[in-house]
Amino acid sequence: MSNNDLPRRTFLLGSLAGLLLPGRAAAQPYPSKVIRIVVPTGAGTPPDIISRLVADELAINEGWRLIVEDRPGALQTIAMNDVGGHEADGYTLLTMSLPMTVTPSLLPKAEIRPDVDFDPVVKISRSYTVLVTTPSLQVNSLAELVALLKNKPGKLNFSSAGFGTPSHLIGEMFALQAGVCVTHVPYQQFPQAIGDLISGNVQYMFVTTLPVIDLISTGKLHALAVTAPTRIAALKNVPSVVEEGFPGLVTADWIGFAAKHGTPAEITSKLNKAINRVLAEPKIQISLEKIGAVPVGGTAAEFGDGIRTDVAHWAKIIKDADIKLPQ
Repeated sequence: MSNNDLPRRTFLLGSLAGLLLPGRAAAQPYPSKVIRIVVPTGAGTPPDIISRLVADELAINEGWRLIVEDRPGALQTIAMNDVGGHEADGYTLLTMSLPMTVTPSLLPKAEIRPDVDFDPVVKISRSYTVLVTTPSLQVNSLAELVALLKNKPGKLNFSSAGFGTPSHLIGEMFALQAGVCVTHVPYQQFPQAIGDLISGNVQYMFVTTLPVIDLISTGKLHALAVTAPTRIAALKNVPSVVEEGFPGLVTADWIGFAAKHGTPAEITSKLNKAINRVLAEPKIQISLEKIGAVPVGGTAAEFGDGIRTDVAHWAKIIKDADIKLPQ
């Protein structure tokens, strides 16, 4: 090698080394690695089922690699802290649902909030609950249930899937609006809650439609109303709370995806567009309908507005009902 070759080769090596230095390499298009979706509830719950439906379809449509992990507990703060502890790079997403908007009111000292520490991506679905009673109660309408509760103040119970869940909070809303005194009985295990309702150990419950549709059709539970503005496809013969004279009970549960606050807008936008394409597919719409949900979609800004609205709404309900975490 001649001396004349040295400057040129040194320049080439230096240029290659510069390209390999951190921060100077060309950024790979998102996503270039696995996207992890953290669900704040257990396996088989609507947030888990719907997160997996969307993840599977994103893998097919976009060729992305995704995994779904369930991290339930502590009023959904375990999942929030998990996602909040990772980089704001769009590779760790949070599945949000209505109960998460209750957390700031029940845990005011929590260091993480759904409306502050996360950037909304898209609302995926909306669903409603159904008010079911034990058949032994022998009431056939919401008005008859209210009359019975007023006739027996403090003597009847409603159950829920746990403290701070939609079934608990809607039950408290109902008691406030109906002006009745009733005891809340929270359950840690959903099958036990349903079993005790069927047997009559508790009298009624507001519950998501999926796990009780068959129980209603076979007469093991009696459905009085759905918390929707109109009747829903999954329970066409059950009136809405509006029909029953309780428009203030209209409450939609929902599920959506969010990313850690500070995630680049181009990443949340790419996620939003891809998920909206998934939600437009007939097979996804059919899958959601089977579990009592409907696709929503829309912009990240719309989802963010909804989160903030729900945080304020449930803060008022919790204050009015004087709901506090059990010590």
